[in-house]
Amino acid sequence: MADSNSSYDIVILGGGSGGYACALRAAELGKRVALIEKDKVGGTCLHRGCIPTKALLHAAEVADQAREGEAFGVRSTFEGIDMPGVHAYKDKVVDRLWKGLQSTLASRKIEMVYGDGTLVSPTQVRVGDTVYEGAHVVLATGSEAKSLPGLEIDGERVINSDHALRLDRVPRSAVILGGGVIGVEFASVWRSFGAEVTIVEMLPHLVPLEDEASSKLLERAFRRRGIGYELGTRFEGVKDNGSGVTVSLAGGRTLDSELLLVAVGRGPVSAGLGYEAAGVAVERGYVKVDEYCRTNVPTISAVGDLIPGPQLAHVGFAEGILVAERLAGLKVTPIDYDGVPRVTYSDPEVASVGITSAMAAERGIEVTELTYPIGGNGKSVILQTQGAAKLIAAATGGPDGTPGPVLGIHLVGARVGELIAEGQLIYNWEALPYDVAQLIHPHPTQSELIGEAHLALAGKPLHMHA
Repeated sequence: MADSNSSYDIVILGGGSGGYACALRAAELGKRVALIEKDKVGGTCLHRGCIPTKALLHAAEVADQAREGEAFGVRSTFEGIDMPGVHAYKDKVVDRLWKGLQSTLASRKIEMVYGDGTLVSPTQVRVGDTVYEGAHVVLATGSEAKSLPGLEIDGERVINSDHALRLDRVPRSAVILGGGVIGVEFASVWRSFGAEVTIVEMLPHLVPLEDEASSKLLERAFRRRGIGYELGTRFEGVKDNGSGVTVSLAGGRTLDSELLLVAVGRGPVSAGLGYEAAGVAVERGYVKVDEYCRTNVPTISAVGDLIPGPQLAHVGFAEGILVAERLAGLKVTPIDYDGVPRVTYSDPEVASVGITSAMAAERGIEVTELTYPIGGNGKSVILQTQGAAKLIAAATGGPDGTPGPVLGIHLVGARVGELIAEGQLIYNWEALPYDVAQLIHPHPTQSELIGEAHLALAGKPLHMHA
């Protein structure tokens, strides 16, 4: 139990990915750390995001395999989804990881403080009647599901992702508002579970932050799976129709379904926490920081979904580690956010690192591109998946007239999220296609998608028409 006034080297407000990563690294570097969390340590990612959604997606994959066994010569039958059983599996995964995280934090002698924290000065956070004093304060209060102005989430027929994770049934039908990562992943799960699903996206493509070629491949795959989508379409409203909801779209069109999932993104949790009163610069709810995650207040840093940038758990980890090492006096390198791997865990998966074709054009970078069809990869054919690997490289700079450094890697297909780690090494080490082409990838694996695409871009294609 802390004293009424407790002093630490670092006080961290928020125990999600960014906050606990900062705490772990700082403690490892000899700092006395207090980590304040109002709910459960692990935050959105562990309890309401990355981990539980991927557990649902794995259950969905198992359902598809049972349903499609005959295509592989396996006499399997699909008898339906036991949602209590699915939730028990999901919760067991989350609980195991949560207990492991608590054990790790305890082993580093980090003081855990549970309760609502408020920043009361540039060096102090209050929880109840106790004030925690830190030579430095790290803000890591994360994000929460957003809605649209005037769109009320009732938790029953109009729900957000938090409600969807706890839904006690498979909906007969659902309209999903938002074709980004969250919307696409839930569409994939519910379709595998047997629901009729339609995505409504205001922008021209699903997963609009990805390369357009990847978006088109995902749209084609979703069409084959029977997942509907309305692209470039504005949502106008929703009404309870007695048996479900009626969703109104621009142009007078309507869609009827059992429920509406609002998946229009996540916004920062910063209101009412004392940030602006303590002098911290905040814009549209986001805490403003420099490339080293420093706010305008010298004793305060901020990390994770609270600051502008990719809302990804692994970004939070990296930012938390950066801040801990900077405060310990180590030399740190700012994060190249283009070099952060991104994965959408739908069926098929979409994974990428680096810049898109559109970004290259906007930045005036002359590039050369190559698309390697997934049908040329033996393991992908075995898995019966569809997609492609697309490379973007500087037009010049390699030996013998071959392209320069790889600037973007974009993958679509089953399990390609597991491949993008190699992609981020290629991008972040500024590798040339010529260099990667010399590396031998094991056969038959999907990793050959990376190897053979680079072989082709280096001018010596193997399993690809010249």
